[in-house]
Amino acid sequence: MKKRKVIVVGAGAAGMMAAGQAALEGADTLLLEKMRRPGLKLAITGKGRCNLTNIAEIPEFIAHFGKNGRFLRQAFHRFFNNDLTNFFESQGLSLTKERGGRVFPTSGKAQQVVNLFVRWLKECGVRTEHDCAVTSLLVSDGRICGVVVSGKREIMADAVILATGGACYPATGSTGDGYPMTEKLGHSIVAVRPALVPLETAGSVAGKMAELNLRNIAVRMLVDGKKKAEAFGELVFSTFGVTGPVILTLSGVAVDALREKKRVELVVDLKPALDDKKLDARLLRDFAKRDKEELNSILRGLLPREMVAVCLEMTGVSGNQLGNSVSVAERKKLRVWLKNLHLTVIGHRPIKEAIVTAGGVTVKEVDPRSMESRMVKGLYLVGELLDLQADTGGYNLQAAFSTGWLAGRCAASQPVSLIEEE
Repeated sequence: MKKRKVIVVGAGAAGMMAAGQAALEGADTLLLEKMRRPGLKLAITGKGRCNLTNIAEIPEFIAHFGKNGRFLRQAFHRFFNNDLTNFFESQGLSLTKERGGRVFPTSGKAQQVVNLFVRWLKECGVRTEHDCAVTSLLVSDGRICGVVVSGKREIMADAVILATGGACYPATGSTGDGYPMTEKLGHSIVAVRPALVPLETAGSVAGKMAELNLRNIAVRMLVDGKKKAEAFGELVFSTFGVTGPVILTLSGVAVDALREKKRVELVVDLKPALDDKKLDARLLRDFAKRDKEELNSILRGLLPREMVAVCLEMTGVSGNQLGNSVSVAERKKLRVWLKNLHLTVIGHRPIKEAIVTAGGVTVKEVDPRSMESRMVKGLYLVGELLDLQADTGGYNLQAAFSTGWLAGRCAASQPVSLIEEE
């Protein structure tokens, strides 16, 4: 029996998983990567540590992807976090679970994951070509029949899995190549924009605290004065504004609101463990206990050094006065500031600095049972190319691995049956 020929375009997380699975299913599999090495983006994920997945259950996973999350239900039921961890451990990779259910290689080295895939693909019999940029797709009578490399060389195939990624981190080869290719075939592209991206703020407040890292703080995001989202965790100030896990989680809401010309504000609660009454009592106690010290010094017990001057400047309270001379009105100003540090968001960093890309091929045009295009038979779309994105925590990489696994299996054989709705 003649082997099915499967071409996988893009050697990222989704592409490498897809290629290996297609080969294991018996297909003659060719993996094409335009960069000189595979997995360049995978090698820098999680600040080089590679947050592979999360131990959360499927419903929680789906919730992290917002309105399009249900699309992933089929893929997650076929290949999920326990399957992924079993896969890596069977290949000799030791894994460690960290806070928030995040799963990392015990070594903390993302390159180890890339090296594992390179070895595994070779063992599976996948042929790989690097420095090989696919510029267009070949279609005949509504069915894929191959790809064109560098605008001239044609490679024929029974199925093509497009795993070209999004448009962030262009230095790794993730430059949005798949969007125009699929659009040319009739697919609809949801506006491509940055997700999990640092935010730029007005004025000089953030710049005065650049590189200051705050932990265990709460942030509310207001859009046109109304609360739209909130998060708890870590925030980092920068010369341009703010970043860190909390900001990245909220950034998607900010990006979309700014696109609609809406007013976006961040309200930072520096003391979320204390309500207004308890915080006021804390201030009274500190001022009474250290009544002969200057306020500049007293506030160091409440704030990092870099924040004291900013606090005094924004509240208009003198830092030279002694603790026993702080008025009721001044104490209220300090308390309100500690619970409600306002920052106006005026923009976001460019898409090349985003962790993932929002937007992409609409999932309505992709069969969730197989990842096959509803527009072109034999074309499979996976990973960040699709309009699927979650916040941080290992969710996005799991989606890449799951959609790649499913597409690889289906491209090499026949689609599996639909999982019934629960």
